[in-house]
Amino acid sequence: MGASHSREGLELSDESDYEDEEGSSRTESEEQYEDAADDHASMRTPQVSNKTLDELDSKLKALKLKYGSPVTPTNIRNAVKLYLHVGGNTPKAKWIISQKLTNYEFVKTLKIGADDEDDYESSSGGDEGFWVLKVGKKIKVRVSTDMQLKMFGDQRRVDFVDNGVWALKFSVDDEYRNFITKFQDCLFENVYGMEATEANKVKIYGKEFIGWLKPEESDDAMWEDADSGVWKGSGKSPMTPVRDRQDLLEEFEEAATGGGIQSLALGALDNSFLVNDSGVQVVKNFSHGIHGKGVYVKFDEKDRWSGGSKPKKALLMRGETNMMLMSPFKEGKPRSTGLHQLDIETGKVVTEWKFEKDGTDITMKDITNDTKGSQLDPSESTFLGLDDNRLCQWDMRDKKGIVQTLANTSSPVLNWTQGHQFSRGTNFQCFATTGDGSIVVGSLDGKIRLYSKTSMRQAKTAFPGLGSPITHVDVTYDGKWILGTTDTYLILICTLFTDKDGKTKTGFTGRMGNKIPAPRLLKLTPVDAHIAGANNKFHGGHFSWVTESGKQERHLVAAVGKFSVIWNFQQVKDSAHRCYQNQQGLKSCYCYKIVPKDESIIESRFMHDKYAVSDSPEAPLVVATPMKVTSISMSGKKR
Repeated sequence: MGASHSREGLELSDESDYEDEEGSSRTESEEQYEDAADDHASMRTPQVSNKTLDELDSKLKALKLKYGSPVTPTNIRNAVKLYLHVGGNTPKAKWIISQKLTNYEFVKTLKIGADDEDDYESSSGGDEGFWVLKVGKKIKVRVSTDMQLKMFGDQRRVDFVDNGVWALKFSVDDEYRNFITKFQDCLFENVYGMEATEANKVKIYGKEFIGWLKPEESDDAMWEDADSGVWKGSGKSPMTPVRDRQDLLEEFEEAATGGGIQSLALGALDNSFLVNDSGVQVVKNFSHGIHGKGVYVKFDEKDRWSGGSKPKKALLMRGETNMMLMSPFKEGKPRSTGLHQLDIETGKVVTEWKFEKDGTDITMKDITNDTKGSQLDPSESTFLGLDDNRLCQWDMRDKKGIVQTLANTSSPVLNWTQGHQFSRGTNFQCFATTGDGSIVVGSLDGKIRLYSKTSMRQAKTAFPGLGSPITHVDVTYDGKWILGTTDTYLILICTLFTDKDGKTKTGFTGRMGNKIPAPRLLKLTPVDAHIAGANNKFHGGHFSWVTESGKQERHLVAAVGKFSVIWNFQQVKDSAHRCYQNQQGLKSCYCYKIVPKDESIIESRFMHDKYAVSDSPEAPLVVATPMKVTSISMSGKKR
């Protein structure tokens, strides 16, 4: 079930005994001395007097001939050896030498393309253009997180993606470190549009987040409570992703009724649900996964969404007997003016709700439950809504507390019970709730804000962005950990801090002060990022699912292209984890397991913790693709 190993993490040899791009496998010694073999006669030289030699030397100097120096790493500025990875993730995967000796430079340019030879280009910066990395004449790539650059400090090497997977090998430590520093400075300037000075970094991150600015000075004490997890380190190379398949067991895979899955709504009770544009398939929950019951609720023609849109969001409520369905697309934009309420027991849409405030129609781009476990509450009548500059709670009862019923002439209006409409600039994208109803919100600029359960007006804590939009966010039941999803990485944030009285709190309940631990990044290796598929962007990062105090989430999962990627939560939190050695900047974890599928993945979620059996470290993983749904169990035993 796990992806097969590639040679991505293997150490590159300084001896050039790999094949080059022409397929030759000659060693350096063969190439260096292949023209030296000759007969003894050709090596004989005539006897010449010293006087004759001196005269000849004087004449040559007078001609002022220019002889090129031997090409060596010591006389080429920014000299590197360039490798190319071939074979993908197949058993034949290997690194080949692309250029035994070349050089790199960071330059500013206005565009990248085949016809940009005469374009403005400068290695000294300036206000125009953006930074690119050039390696010889083969690589010219914009400096960004899309490169998926990975560091191998012990090997003086970096890997990255640019229409293939490449590796640069440096001859000495200083050159390697200089490259990393320059890369990070260029990345900062490309993201924020300002030079990577100390003052500008403080301006972006804030003084309270010195650990984000200088991870080496971060107070990681709150991360240090990590114990040995279920997937304790295997003793393998710290830079090789743990992708063995010994504890992933695929139980079954089945085609979805009606096909075209748009959304997966997992239930914690008896059933879960697969939503497509024509109806809802009801599936049964088991300890080994989900299985079709042969029940399919088809939408009536009058319940179909207008404008050809489809129900992308499904929210279970009222003891999982009702489902709120939202199609967040209006006039081509990701938002909706209302939603449909489906009674699962009768299979009928009982209400079509409108979003309205002070008599004016408004839009929402996302909805979620009041708390982590509130979908299990049979009396639940409220839920949360989010738009670009709105965060609010909606109530399905009228102001007198009586549940509204479906009107024949017009849609009933949801009651705005509390919330705030921000003037501008928040650019909210996604949100999630803790077990007690605290709210975490991710934004377009990468910021992550924490709101207490008592106020939606003012964030208690606002974590700075790293430049990439947060497309999805999740939080643990206890509110101690936050998982943000971006296109190219996941960001894991610890919200714990110690207040002035020595009490440990979360950032949902108070301001975190100036000892905020640096986040950790979860990434794919460049090889895996390259082969994940055309749509190789992370989406839908989740913790495993618990709804009880005292229980701890054990894994994290996200989808990227045709891969579901699983991380061991305890391992990621462990500051002593070998994956973090020899890294500069924020700690990045590359130890994960991959579940590959034949189609791009719609969603990957762990079932509720109650479905974890005694010999398994986790509840089953459910992976939905457009036409199929797969259940994968995790065995705690080695096979």
